[in-house]
Amino acid sequence: MEITILLFLTSGLFLGWALGANDAANVFGTAVGSRMVKFTTAAIICSVFVILGAVVSGAGAAHTLGKLGAINALPGSFMAALSAAVAVYTMTKAGLPVSTSQAIVGAIIGWNLFSGTPTDPKALTKIMTTWVACPILAAFFSAIIYKFIVWFIRNAKLHLLRTDAYTRIGLLVAGAFGSYSLGANNIANVMGVFVESNPFTDFSVANILTFTGGQQLFLLGAIFIGIGVFTYSKRVMLTVGNDLLPLSPIAAWVAVVSHSIVLFLFASQGLEALLASNGLPTIPLVPVSSSQAVVGAVLGIALIKGGRGIQWRVLGNIATGWVITPVIACGMCFVGLYFLQNVFDQTVFN
Repeated sequence: MEITILLFLTSGLFLGWALGANDAANVFGTAVGSRMVKFTTAAIICSVFVILGAVVSGAGAAHTLGKLGAINALPGSFMAALSAAVAVYTMTKAGLPVSTSQAIVGAIIGWNLFSGTPTDPKALTKIMTTWVACPILAAFFSAIIYKFIVWFIRNAKLHLLRTDAYTRIGLLVAGAFGSYSLGANNIANVMGVFVESNPFTDFSVANILTFTGGQQLFLLGAIFIGIGVFTYSKRVMLTVGNDLLPLSPIAAWVAVVSHSIVLFLFASQGLEALLASNGLPTIPLVPVSSSQAVVGAVLGIALIKGGRGIQWRVLGNIATGWVITPVIACGMCFVGLYFLQNVFDQTVFN
């Protein structure tokens, strides 16, 4: 039985690997592309903080994803995650920073169509609205932060070597924060479809610390995100860091910080509770697109500079990938579920 469970979880682990291979570029692509941070250093920091973010803060966004379609059978979860992973891997192979969030949403809709489960329109609208808001917010933050940083550097009159040292440290700190936010927000894409059929149970360590079944699931997925970062993310990092818009080290730092703020806003249960307790509108806990956030941040900087230097062909290719990815994942999931149920005699929904 345990072997069967692990077999079904492999698709989620593959999706985690694909997310690490693709979305690490959104955290450290600008830093590596501008040659301010070595790839190995970026990969180590990214892996450690992705795992921390997933285990400590990953539950909120996963809950919202579950409302879109609660996949209640492990074989069904397996096929949804596999379809999303193959879609993301295909785009990663092409060097495009695609949206893992869109891939898993497409796969869940494919499961809903196959099982006859209605797709919750409220949850789908909330998620799709964030797909639009995410890059706009990132562009807004990056434009403001970039203007402030340029003004500060101009007036601080720092020595060139000191500015360079501060920028490197800033990129590392921003990358760590971005990696934590990526793990907290996007672990829902990797393991969210397994939450309803989670095979793990809670256990306590010395009657002090309780490690929930969800945290165990997220830890396993986050480890494979880290493996994806190390093994396959360098090419996409260079696409984000160089091809879309050549960035100065300062602009690279701004892009990472802006991207990270957006991901954190859509993953923080603490912030949601704080806003609610003060009677303020809350920010939905939704797994947003890390790729859309960083592209929005880069474009925000470009627009502040007058729009010069944007590689519109590269941007068009990235946008095409965003549209195609959920469609591929949806179709693959529907067809895969048919074979899983009728050829391999698996119960894909209850």
